[in-house]
Order: sequence, then structure tokens, then C-alpha cells
Amino acid sequence: MATIRLENIYKTYTGSQPAISGLDLEITNGELVVLVGPSGCGKSTVLRIVAGLETPTCGCVFLGEHDITTLPPQDRNLAMVFQNYALYPHKSVRENLMFGLRMRNVPTSLITERVERIATTLGITPLLDRRPAQLSGGQRQRVALGRALVREPHAFLLDEPLSNLDVKLRIDTRAELARLHRHLGATMLYVTHDQEEAMTLGDRVAVLHNGRLQQIAPPLDVYRQPANVLVAGFLGSPTMNFVHGELDEERGNVCFRCSAFVLTIGDTHRLHTTRRDVVLGVRPQDVEVVTPPGADVTARVDVIESRGNDLVLHLELSAENGGHPLTIVASSEENAAVDDRLSLRFRRDRLHFFDPDSGVRLH
Repeated sequence: MATIRLENIYKTYTGSQPAISGLDLEITNGELVVLVGPSGCGKSTVLRIVAGLETPTCGCVFLGEHDITTLPPQDRNLAMVFQNYALYPHKSVRENLMFGLRMRNVPTSLITERVERIATTLGITPLLDRRPAQLSGGQRQRVALGRALVREPHAFLLDEPLSNLDVKLRIDTRAELARLHRHLGATMLYVTHDQEEAMTLGDRVAVLHNGRLQQIAPPLDVYRQPANVLVAGFLGSPTMNFVHGELDEERGNVCFRCSAFVLTIGDTHRLHTTRRDVVLGVRPQDVEVVTPPGADVTARVDVIESRGNDLVLHLELSAENGGHPLTIVASSEENAAVDDRLSLRFRRDRLHFFDPDSGVRLH
């Protein structure tokens, strides 16, 4: 396995805005990095540049210490797993697994040994004599993974490999892929638009938006300390609540004021900023339903979504408080009904503040 490093990568198509703008990214040896972001953010373009299927407008791609920017795809020794399985329909599973090695003139005995070993690892040994049409979606995806694994490449590139699977199969295959990565210690660059996949699979998560890297960090760091409004709003379900307001000082305490409520935060050393106008961010999971004496604000229940174990409550702060919408997650045991008024408290240790102009998180 090897390190993948991208330095100052730009990709511009004729007559359009840059698809990638000044990307610097390193996937260390044995690391699984997940590229995540909304559709059109450039994540698949990055993967194709690493694979050699696209040439960057400028910048360099390194595999280990070797500059592979202009190297043809077949000479990079990188294995790619696509969203569609791309299996040969007229060949058996065994023949699909063997085909790439045969094309590279690998000795037959070594091909057989590798195919049997990988088939055992992926649990597809009973499927070796079947054709793709006789397999389920999850089985086909495992075969596609197996075809990449038997090559023993320097690194693996995975382009939304689970998006065609149903929910249960996607969760099962995701866990299988995590175990496989841990077992192989393989270098992997994984592209997905699914934030849940990113959070559960990645050693680190890289968030892209409009071709620019917004943040790269371990999953929990990205979730708990988002670099800016774009990252905070993309990761997390339901999405983070954002409220525009001002910071003020009152008797040694910092207060957040908006049209809907006033929130006393703590002493003046909690926030290191001279700005008055800020954006408050709070995740739905960090607003608690409480008894009135301990409440920060009251809100009317507008819509209730049941998710079995919990409820997603879409609220509206009362008209006298500005009528601001707010989404929270509450226990399924919460006896809430539409038009009920709930008393709410914000968890002070989970509040985020952002610059309203740049969107950058304030510390």
C-alpha cells in the first residue's frame, strides 16, 4: 500500500467554473479517507484525477514518492470500484475475479490462490460458479470489491459503491467494508454523498463544496467542531438550526440576542471574538424539552415526525418571540401533539457561533 497525495489540484472545463480549486489532500498509508459533499461538489472528479481518468488543469498527484500526474491509468496500480458493478455478464464470478489478473499475465497458480483467498474473505465462495444475473445486489457488490482486491493494488478508489443497495443491505455491506479495511490495512479513498457512510467508515472525513476542501478531520471532530456553516449544515440529521443575532455583555456574562429569544451563555472568556453580529448554530439533538422554570424559550409544535426510537419535532417560536422555526429531536416517550407548547433549553456546551460574512466558526 502507499500514500496518495494531491498538491494544488485545479480542474476546469471549457466555459465553466472550476470543478476543483486548489485542492491539497493526503491519504496516508493504510488510511481510509471519505470524500463527502453535495452533488456537483467535485468529489468524483477528484477520484477520477487520482485514477488517471481525468487530467488536472494544474497541480500534481503523487503515489508514494512518485509523481503519477501524467501516468496512464493502467500503469498506476490502483483498483477502482464503481457505483455500477461493471461485471462481465457472460462470465462466472470466478472468471470475473480472474480476468484482470489474466490480462496482467499473472501465473495461474497465483491467480487461483488469490481468488480463493479473497472469495473466502468476502464470503462469496459458494457463488464462484454463478453468473452476475444470478446474484443479488449485495452479492454483486461483493464480487466487484473482490475483483479489486485480488489485484493487490497500491490503493483502492471507491466511487459510491453502496448507493445501489437497499437500506439494510447498505448497512450490512458498510460494516463488511469497514471490517475488510481493518483486516487489510489498505489505503482507500472513498467517495459518497451519504453523510452516514462518511461518519461510520472514514478514519478521516474530507468535506468538499464547490470544488474546495472545507475541512478534513476525524468524523467526530468534523461533527462536533465544524469549520464553517457549510460543514455544519451538511453533516448531521436533521440539519443544524441557524439563528442570526448579536452577542452582548451583561453583568460579566455573554448573551446572545435575536428576535426570538435571549440566551445567557457564560463569562466573557467563552468566545474569543470582537464581533457583535453572529450566527448561532445548534443541533436538534442539543435542544432539550424541560419543565418551565429551567427553560430558555417556549415553542409551538408544528409538525411531528416519528422515527421509532425518537421524534423529530418541527417547532415555531411564538409570534411574540419572532416566529422563528426550530427543529429538535426528542424521545419517543415525549407526549407531544401538534399545537402543544414546549419549554426548551439549549445545551450551553454544544452551541456553535459563526461569522455571518465568511461562515467560519468562531472559537
